Amino acid sequence: PGPVPVGPRQSRSRLRQEDSPPRIVEHPSDLIVSKGEPATLNCKAEGRPTPTVEWYKDGERVETDKDDSRSHRMLLPSGSLFFLRIVHGRRSKPDEGAYVCVARNYLGEAVSRNASLEVACKYAISLIIVLRHSNKQCWRTVIFS
Repeated sequence: PGPVPVGPRQSRSRLRQEDSPPRIVEHPSDLIVSKGEPATLNCKAEGRPTPTVEWYKDGERVETDKDDSRSHRMLLPSGSLFFLRIVHGRRSKPDEGAYVCVARNYLGEAVSRNASLEVACKYAISLIIVLRHSNKQCWRTVIFS
């Protein structure tokens, strides 16, 4: 007897065992970060072949160091998005927004849950607390940051 022919059904089942579409196994979480501080939005995807990961902010693709070596955003080998420092100004807030990671291979794509990145502003709130003790008044200022 010669070699056994492999029919379409067998080749498809073999493909299913070896190759698999992407799936997100670690979704990013919401972050509140101070301006100028580093931050990481986690994302981990599995699949075969290993999926490529891209990030989107408010529906637009995020540029990372892979696109521009001067970028303050880095795509880590794990698929996570690392910010060297959070950029935030009065007119421009390039890092604040809603992020998703998208993992792709030739079998399809998987999209993570949304994660919001917010920049914490330091507000100095002065509260004057009047305490009456006997006939004296004490004034205290409390600073919240």
